[in-house]
Amino acid sequence: MRIGIIGGTGFVGSYIVDALLQAGHELRVLTRPGSEHKLNPDPNCTPVPGDVANEAHIRDCLDGTDAAIYLIGILREMPQQGITFDALQRRGAERTIAVAEELGVSRFLLMSANGIDTEPTEDQTPYQSTKLAAEERLKQSSLQWTIFRPSVIFGPPRGRMEFCTQLKAELIDSPLPAPLFFAGLSPLDAGGFQLAPVHVEDVAAAFATALTRDDAIGQTYALCGPDNRSWKEILKTLAQVSGKSKLMLPAPALVLEPVAALLGRFSWFPVTRDQLHMLLSGNICSDDGLTRLGINARPFDQVTLSYLTNP
Repeated sequence: MRIGIIGGTGFVGSYIVDALLQAGHELRVLTRPGSEHKLNPDPNCTPVPGDVANEAHIRDCLDGTDAAIYLIGILREMPQQGITFDALQRRGAERTIAVAEELGVSRFLLMSANGIDTEPTEDQTPYQSTKLAAEERLKQSSLQWTIFRPSVIFGPPRGRMEFCTQLKAELIDSPLPAPLFFAGLSPLDAGGFQLAPVHVEDVAAAFATALTRDDAIGQTYALCGPDNRSWKEILKTLAQVSGKSKLMLPAPALVLEPVAALLGRFSWFPVTRDQLHMLLSGNICSDDGLTRLGINARPFDQVTLSYLTNP
């Protein structure tokens, strides 16, 4: 199968590219100038120079393909550089969907995010609302679609930003106590909100598996690891893997949110207000999408996290 990929040079994208190549597919990957070195050099993986903001570049990437995959997602906006949730997660996806329809591409796989509501709400962050808008546009299209909603993704970063590597660098390796965030006034359940970290290779396997399964058409798959872990448990596990004993202290969101709102626009500040809001809401799955696809999820443990000490 010939597949056009938008977002194939990022952390998750690089693993999805590898999984698709291993399955024998031929890939065309939209690649911004200067990012060619991030792409798998396999002869069946062709870089297509361009930018998702340019419809002609997307058309070039998808021309002659049987399927399209849209993976672009960001965690922090940088409006001065044109990096916004609306530009990349909504308009970029909508533009790609329209081009796929125009060219007669049959299959379309979309990377969304776990934890977004099925309907827009006042509590949704711009990250979540733009992901949901892209989903809705795809569902209204003529394409044979599949949507993936992963929880937080972990695995060897390959020189890119990754959940556990970032936590280790910013919280575990820091001389300061690690924050156990909590909402409200009582710290009794500080750090108690739960996440379900999912391994990046399992996410890649989900894309490769669903691509050729007719029963995956019109389906939304939540992708989570086999265990729900509290924030406190995640930090303890990362500390253990790092061979450290880490002091952790309750951190009230009421105090942190105004600071994050002020400083979150700077890349050096560890968390934005919206990221803090989403963390406190938790991120676990009510649907076991990996099992539905026949994939045995890797655990979140010292074996799968060994890359933190063996880069």
